Amino acid sequence: MTTDPRVALVTAAAGAGIGAAAARRLAQDGFDVVVTDAHERRCHEFADELAGEAGRQVSAYHLDVTDHAQVQRVIAEAAAAKGRLDVLVNNAGWSKIEPVAEMSVETWQRCLDVDLTGTFVCMRAALPHMIAAGSGSIVNISSIAAWEMSAEHGAAYSAAKAGVLALTRVAAAENGTHGIRVNAIAPGLIYNDFLRRIYPEEFFTSYLAEKAFLGRIGQPDDVAAMVSLLASDESSYVTGEVFTVSGGVSARG
Repeated sequence: MTTDPRVALVTAAAGAGIGAAAARRLAQDGFDVVVTDAHERRCHEFADELAGEAGRQVSAYHLDVTDHAQVQRVIAEAAAAKGRLDVLVNNAGWSKIEPVAEMSVETWQRCLDVDLTGTFVCMRAALPHMIAAGSGSIVNISSIAAWEMSAEHGAAYSAAKAGVLALTRVAAAENGTHGIRVNAIAPGLIYNDFLRRIYPEEFFTSYLAEKAFLGRIGQPDDVAAMVSLLASDESSYVTGEVFTVSGGVSARG
């Protein structure tokens, strides 16, 4: 008797950061991966690359998480095509750092639309499939910005990521009886080339000198390893939790 492979959908998966690393790790773990991204060409290219690497089926869908109808359609199509949806990784994020006194309403709204509301609409679209199956794991990517008192992250991003934590806990409480686990990961500084457009070189130099207890900046694979654990049966008694992946920079307990 054959068992269909489990299916994991990852948002914002086609870049060089956490999403791509999570998709790659889940493929290595034996999942059939569905990659989605707002950048359509890059999404399909990454899916082809990952399928070749893993020797597994990888589906690609263009997805802007601020388009609520598109979210509903894509997740429904992916679940129907695969016959199941076992894991959802909400990784889509956006940030623009502006002081509160100068922040445009557009910056505030877009950050919440992508980071918080985007997470909600993806969960809302995925949960009925998981409820029907009686199982599932949702992993929301938050940030240490959710609780740090710092101007480094920007108020809109910090507020959105704090909202993700509250959303995670309530969804976990609502859906545990359906066999669904909902957890969040709060990364610290995780390097990707995009950060070079946001922060000056001195930011990275001072981080290494003053904050990097392990002597390095975090890498996307560090977060992907935690995604792998939370997607697996090894964490079957874990829900409503927030796991910090910051190299000790923002330890909580």
